[in-house]
Amino acid sequence: MANLESLASLAAILILVLVEVAVLSSFAAAQLRPDYYANVCPNLEGIVRYFVKQSMVKSPISAPATLRLFFHDCAVMGCDASVMIISPTGDDEWRNQDDYSLKPEGFQTILDAKAAVDSDLQCRYKVSCADIIALAARESVSQSGGPNYTVELGRYDGKKSTDRSVRLPHPGDNLDSLNAYFSTLGLSQTDMIALSGGHTLGAADCGFFKYRIGGNDQSMNPSFDAQLQGTCAKQNFAFLDDVTPVGFDNFYYRNLQNGRGLLGSDQVLYTDERSRGTVDFYAANQGTFFSDFVIAMTKLGRVGVKTAADGEIRRDCQYPN
Repeated sequence: MANLESLASLAAILILVLVEVAVLSSFAAAQLRPDYYANVCPNLEGIVRYFVKQSMVKSPISAPATLRLFFHDCAVMGCDASVMIISPTGDDEWRNQDDYSLKPEGFQTILDAKAAVDSDLQCRYKVSCADIIALAARESVSQSGGPNYTVELGRYDGKKSTDRSVRLPHPGDNLDSLNAYFSTLGLSQTDMIALSGGHTLGAADCGFFKYRIGGNDQSMNPSFDAQLQGTCAKQNFAFLDDVTPVGFDNFYYRNLQNGRGLLGSDQVLYTDERSRGTVDFYAANQGTFFSDFVIAMTKLGRVGVKTAADGEIRRDCQYPN
């Protein structure tokens, strides 16, 4: 009887904890609004826009690198810029093997934008690194030809970063694995397919897809297979969308229809009948893809948002205050 009472008490405590977490999460998301910095740093969006543009002029890698940084940040510890933190012990997110592929151009874009924001006396130390990442991701999309959408702001930065916290999708994941992962972020299959369209920008190292080439994956177009064999013999990467690699459009989905998805986790969206219809729809309707991408990015931007109670406004994005 005592054991039953203990179990009942434990269950009650667990329910209270879950309710408290849900309430805190809802409160954190509720603080987000587009005009959060209107009276604090009115020039914020213009500053970030300018420095993203400058980064893109310097390197075509900048836009996809910055967009990926936003996903890798939000999907791990929530949208709190924890992916930027450098730990003196080496136990931080960006040194986890799943983050090795993150490019320095993405980090540098955020650091440059943050420095510029803090050089404005009205804005100094009042804008979070997390919000700068969210804005820079939007600019990377819109300045590459994608939608120019409204970004919710008001996130606080996290105070810790650990490599053990990193759990991300992998290039060989099937549809069930992808759906299971994205559901932990509160995102649907449609959200996942729309976000995957971000692969219309950027490239992937050959190690992420080399196991598919040489006739090893029947879902791959034979001519694309031969092309990739030649590419990887000369260099260590290939474009995720080799038709318009620096343009944000719906060619990613058109490529999947033709067996030209670079990663296994890309091509499975078409080979699996449960997701093929959405791929076909986005391939034929770029406007709908753009709209759904914005919806998914907005939902992703609400994941794990920190407040003043559990976060801070970092002075240096690479180190907690």
